[in-house]
Amino acid sequence: MKIKLLRIGIAILVCLLMGFLGSIATQSSINTWYPVLNKPSFTPPNWLFAPVWTTLYIMIGIAAGIVWSKGFYHKWVKIALYHFGFQLLLNAAWSIFFFGMRDPLIALVDIIALFILLLFTIKWFKVVNTTASYLLIPYLIWVAFAAALNFCIWQLN
Repeated sequence: MKIKLLRIGIAILVCLLMGFLGSIATQSSINTWYPVLNKPSFTPPNWLFAPVWTTLYIMIGIAAGIVWSKGFYHKWVKIALYHFGFQLLLNAAWSIFFFGMRDPLIALVDIIALFILLLFTIKWFKVVNTTASYLLIPYLIWVAFAAALNFCIWQLN
């Protein structure tokens, strides 16, 4: 149990760190470029993003820690965590593409790839631990919402 909690804690820290790295790119444009974009009516207020992402990063960190606690030596755990790691990289890359490079089209391609990879991650997490896979569902929904928002911003601008 102690090892499981340690792995969950490490996984949460890694996810929050990736979120923090993404936020660095976001800061470069959140008060300059982003406010002048045409956005759809369903765009949430800016203050909502930080608490939502923080909550999601904690949930996906818990999920990854649960899977990791099953033993990295196990083939299915490795496959699940490889998928998880790659989707986490795509997640951080989105902020760089959208806010850092100010390129909604490249960001849209990235978030679509993220969504697809996240579906595979959920599938492999479910093979290892059903609870872990369910913890990723809110993240999947938010990524789908973010993809729709990204698409509309790209289309409107």
